[in-house]
Amino acid sequence: MKGIILAAGYATRLYPLTKDKAKPLLPVHGRPIIDFIVDEMLTLDNLDQIIVVSNSCFASQFEDWARQRKAEESNKVDIVVLDDGTTSEATRLGAIGDIQFCIEQMGIDDDLLVIAGDNLFTYSLRDAWQHFVDKKQDMVLATRLPVTDDLKRYAIAELDNDGLIRSLEEKPEHPKSDIAVFATYFYKRETVPLIAQYLKEGNKPDAPGYFPAWLFTKKPVRGFLFSGTCIDIGTPEAYEEVSKAFPSPRVKNT
Repeated sequence: MKGIILAAGYATRLYPLTKDKAKPLLPVHGRPIIDFIVDEMLTLDNLDQIIVVSNSCFASQFEDWARQRKAEESNKVDIVVLDDGTTSEATRLGAIGDIQFCIEQMGIDDDLLVIAGDNLFTYSLRDAWQHFVDKKQDMVLATRLPVTDDLKRYAIAELDNDGLIRSLEEKPEHPKSDIAVFATYFYKRETVPLIAQYLKEGNKPDAPGYFPAWLFTKKPVRGFLFSGTCIDIGTPEAYEEVSKAFPSPRVKNT
């Protein structure tokens, strides 16, 4: 399995914090956000490569981070940083465009994990991966949100009794359920070429949730309801609060 971390956004809503630093490299509890994500990815038995896709403004920062991470620990999983060549919001490829960029640049022909580089989460990624392995179907990660939350801000799914998606809509005006899909996706090897088909048809390249919303109409896509929280750091105020809401790093297993 290959893993892609989406880190090519410009996070303009977080200015001035992200004017000169990539959002996934902002520190939480003294560590970059991306470190927490990679820690969870490294719990997956069959993951053999992590690809961090960035833009031309911040790619060198991720390269420095990757070198430091490799120096601090000897991982069996290779970490590669790709520069998608964009320099502004106006020229960005979009999340799905960046996934396809990685597929083409790295010649990916394998199961694929795609995860946003700016989400902090407390659920076990390994539990989700094990469900993906057992069910052998494309899968999105989701959770039920309280009715007090603004469901219009999320990708909202309906699941059938077997856990398969029967509807999925990005930021719906009229949410059909309380099940919110977060930016962590598992795709089977045979699904990977469909990302190019999705883009070729002229579909939206930006939010990563648009692809599974298209995909479930073509083939079964499963929803995995995780236990825990997932925090999207979208504003300076949210970043200030995240250290209070997110637990300190756990001691690594040896």
